[in-house]
Amino acid sequence: MTETTALADLGSEDDFGPFGRPLFDDPSARALSRVGVVDVGSNSVRMVVFDGAARSPAYFYNEKIMCGLGKGLHETGKLNPEGRIRALAALKRFALLAEGMGSTPLTVVATAATREASDGPDFQAEVLRETGLKLWVIDGDEEARLSAQGVLLGWPEAQGIVCDIGGNSMELACIGDGKVGKRVSTPLGPFRLQQVDGDAKKRQKLIERVLNTAQSTVKSSGERIYLVGGSWRVIARLDMDRRNYPLTVLHEYRMTPQSLLDTLDWIATSDLAILRARTGTSTERMELVPLACEVLRELIRILKPSEIDISAYGIREGLLYEQMPDRLRRRDPLIEAARMAELTSARTPGFGKKLYEFLLPLFKGADEERHRLIKAACLLHDTTWRAHPDYRAEVCFDNATRANLGGLDHTGRVFLGLSLLHRYKNSRAGSRLEPLFRLLTEDQIRDAEVLGKAMRFGAMFSAADPSEAGTLSWQPKKKTLELALTPRGADLFGEVAQARFSSLANALKAITKIVAPK
Repeated sequence: MTETTALADLGSEDDFGPFGRPLFDDPSARALSRVGVVDVGSNSVRMVVFDGAARSPAYFYNEKIMCGLGKGLHETGKLNPEGRIRALAALKRFALLAEGMGSTPLTVVATAATREASDGPDFQAEVLRETGLKLWVIDGDEEARLSAQGVLLGWPEAQGIVCDIGGNSMELACIGDGKVGKRVSTPLGPFRLQQVDGDAKKRQKLIERVLNTAQSTVKSSGERIYLVGGSWRVIARLDMDRRNYPLTVLHEYRMTPQSLLDTLDWIATSDLAILRARTGTSTERMELVPLACEVLRELIRILKPSEIDISAYGIREGLLYEQMPDRLRRRDPLIEAARMAELTSARTPGFGKKLYEFLLPLFKGADEERHRLIKAACLLHDTTWRAHPDYRAEVCFDNATRANLGGLDHTGRVFLGLSLLHRYKNSRAGSRLEPLFRLLTEDQIRDAEVLGKAMRFGAMFSAADPSEAGTLSWQPKKKTLELALTPRGADLFGEVAQARFSSLANALKAITKIVAPK
């Protein structure tokens, strides 16, 4: 089946039901199919090339150089000389790479170090002369806005305060209802704090004073905090390590204030070299972590967040979000990513929608969030068919739990992964993945098994459309699972289909009723 045929089969917006019209044939989405952005920060210079579904980007290419442009800036007023050489070399390479990938022109933004350095304009001119790249130097307010937009790209329903820490600054921005609100830039980057004369108590007083001033602008009243930035991600990775957390995906990793404070205490009394080795953190990044911990401790004390979440999306994703029409921004990133996966990897693109509609009677009582996961599972149910049969179930699980998917918390990842595991395998006993199951309740584990076994039956009941073969009916009070067969379905309901239907009924603890065609 060609891509054009698959798109035609998916239908119009009116007949596509709960999924909406596919983005892939929308010219404005296709224009964003390969977008390259470069973030010239105070600590690192990174290029990301996004590819694929515009609403839920895939990382076609991602490279970072720890240049340290802003190191010593507060003391000298200039960009770090070695960092400047390394940054220019990185930008030369990135310009050539982007040309080879067909992702030109690159959007290149520079933040605190370049905007504050006296030789920042000279660096801009040098970059343009040597690479042909236009370096857009943005102010702190714009940096905060773009970073917050990055959070909204992967977290459309985010409500709270985005906190983005770089080398020389830290930005705060209010987000809610899909919009970025009040924002403020502060001089609380670790490079800046390195230049503060005195001991930790003097830094603490400075951090407290700056955050109290920022709080007068953002007026946080205990909302959730979304952390963006490399130093925060290292701290979160260490929190995972301390807690022996089973899933190492940082995006949407959630921490309570007290748990995080315990981790900050643990870091303060640990050997940083050992921690660096355990987490694979670079030396340049790890040396900034203790100062970032000091900022985070005060952030928790002053803003009093209800929860602290990690966002892997930030300013680079915010630049992509900036280019999206509003109608694309409103789409669900999880569903769009799953649909792109089905379009490019499934044997029969478009079947996921048919499978979802066939199974829908089993999940009438599910809430909106559960329906999102059911839709995603149906779209993804056949995307790993090329894997070896002995490992297909675990490949499904790994793809769901470790893929770069927006709009999906860790509980949702494991639920989705477990349902896809059961799409290919009846039993999960003895799986190497068992430690991850503890992120779910017993009810969630049971529901994931039911969904998986329902897909396992529906996916093979008919190769074209299971609703043409029969109709499911579920009576939870009577614990009766009914299948009304059509004449075509009567012939399709062979021994393997019967066994899988029985397995679904066992997962539901139901009796079965087969209604023959008249």
